[in-house]
Amino acid sequence: MEVTGKIKVISAEQQISPTFRKKELVVTTDEQYPQSIMIEFTQDKADLLNNFSVGQDVKVSINLGGREWVNPQGETKYFNSIKGWRIEKVGDAVAPSAQATPPMPAAAAFPPATSLNEEEPDDLPF
Repeated sequence: MEVTGKIKVISAEQQISPTFRKKELVVTTDEQYPQSIMIEFTQDKADLLNNFSVGQDVKVSINLGGREWVNPQGETKYFNSIKGWRIEKVGDAVAPSAQATPPMPAAAAFPPATSLNEEEPDDLPF
């Protein structure tokens, strides 16, 4: 799944335990009713946010997660999480294939065919 929008917040890295760290990113979607979506980047994925800043347009690849928890009173609660695993800038760069492809010349740049022989065999394989 993907979320596209503008970066609103990038949190400082949080060291949750000696073996677990995370950063949180908030992306505001660009739609009729904009949504502010909080996305977690954990462990080595947290470093992906180092090259981004507030205000940039991005596309974030995400996974949804969920878990069940039973509180001390015996009530069951459910929690959802949105975990980011890739982030890329949107709209800034020109695609490499677009840079390498020259523009197509206009049809007028080609001379018309002068010798057409309708009786030549068609040797095309299709």
